[in-house]
Amino acid sequence: MALTASRTSTQPSSRRHPLVATAMVLPLAALLVVVFGGWEAVVTQASSVGVMLGR
Repeated sequence: MALTASRTSTQPSSRRHPLVATAMVLPLAALLVVVFGGWEAVVTQASSVGVMLGR
């Protein structure tokens, strides 16, 4: 029988929690929206998707 590594290792995981990743990305996303005026594009795309879905 081959030895396999267990899924629960004693080493800490190098993956971040999704909330931590979100907290890291949100300030940059907000800055890009302000700098490039992207809010209108987001609203336009959301409206287009809503129309396609019949709302």
